[in-house]
Amino acid sequence: ALGLVNAYLKRCVKKGLVKVRGAPARRYAYYLTPQGLAEKSRLTVEYLANSFGFFRQAKTDCSGLFHSAKAGGVRRVLLAGQSDLAEIAAICALEHGIEIVGVVQDGAAKRRFIGLSVFADFESVSERFDAVLITDLTTARTTCDAAVARFGAKRVLVPELLRMRHRSEGAT
Repeated sequence: ALGLVNAYLKRCVKKGLVKVRGAPARRYAYYLTPQGLAEKSRLTVEYLANSFGFFRQAKTDCSGLFHSAKAGGVRRVLLAGQSDLAEIAAICALEHGIEIVGVVQDGAAKRRFIGLSVFADFESVSERFDAVLITDLTTARTTCDAAVARFGAKRVLVPELLRMRHRSEGAT
């Protein structure tokens, strides 16, 4: 929204992060100040640290889940949620000899995701699978509850980074 952009720009100017100069034909040129450049750098480093932290945690969680699941006889897994976590899970599955049969994504517009079939809901999955891994980052609780209701808690895997447990385990 234009008003919101203007409000943020004014805030940055007040903080000394951005300079404004007039340009021809009722236009303005915006420049980062040295302080603005330092803040941009700080935010970039923070973003990269968070991203690497997410990757490390996701890889650790998925590897642990796949290791335990494979020991319990799981060989084929369905991912529930099209996300960065799903991509990391697919990589970890390769390392553990687990086959990913597809991805369930509510209202999916795409038919493929990272080379996997995408299904609009659990009912439309035609492949046989042993477990569901929750990889939904936006509506994880809803997706988990639907998977548990349909397949039972023992067949639903939830990475720790989602910070939730099955409702049937007594925690929310």
